[in-house]
Amino acid sequence: MRRMMVAGNWKLNQGPAAGRELAAGVQARLEGRTLRGEVLCCPPFVTIPAVSAVAQGEPVLVGAQDCSDQASGAYTGQVSAAMLAEAGCTHVIVAHSERRQYQKETDDLFVAKIDRVHEAGMTAIFCFGELLEERQAGREEEVVEAQLSGVLPRLASATAENLILAYEPVWAIGTGETATPEIAQHMHLVSRAEAGRILGEDTAARLRILYGGSCKPGNAAELFGQTDVDGGLIGGASLKVDDFVAIVEAAETAMGG
Repeated sequence: MRRMMVAGNWKLNQGPAAGRELAAGVQARLEGRTLRGEVLCCPPFVTIPAVSAVAQGEPVLVGAQDCSDQASGAYTGQVSAAMLAEAGCTHVIVAHSERRQYQKETDDLFVAKIDRVHEAGMTAIFCFGELLEERQAGREEEVVEAQLSGVLPRLASATAENLILAYEPVWAIGTGETATPEIAQHMHLVSRAEAGRILGEDTAARLRILYGGSCKPGNAAELFGQTDVDGGLIGGASLKVDDFVAIVEAAETAMGG
């Protein structure tokens, strides 16, 4: 059975003081529990040290929202994967829909970033998913398969242990719209099949695929109950201790915990 993950993407929220308080709240609520799944918080870069000070892997892991495609050098404003690992990160989100939309990032960049994450000994969370107009045109499967095939075959060392996929129905992020559990399951199944074609069926069977579209306490249990949904990449709900912990508990219940 694949181990579920609930990952909080804090986006452009929570400076060091507020981030430390939020992480401490989650840590306190989960302290002493033997979790079947994994819990991850991904703060802004400047907040990572404050969060790492209170969330040290048991039970809360710390990740980053992005990293540079470069190892070092004259790249003002960038942060390398190795620096993030040194700061206490175990995971890095790559190719989030907001990076695709606002920074116009490309497959070439995603490949380079994921390879850097792997070189630094961390796990990459690779995001992909269709826009509203693409779904309305009936192209959602085509888009998802193209995004996966544009990156996965080119990775230097991708395994089920150092790579996690995150399906993002972009039309359901921050809009209040949520893919039904049936839609989520279908798209995860399509994604797993494409990953199997590229990486091999055994790797794909062990590969975790998170759902990243407005997952909340009210719908988490039903989403996580789907065969190919292995947890969630959580946005707004990750900024509230009660909501985030409720989603973690839904994942634990789905795993039989």
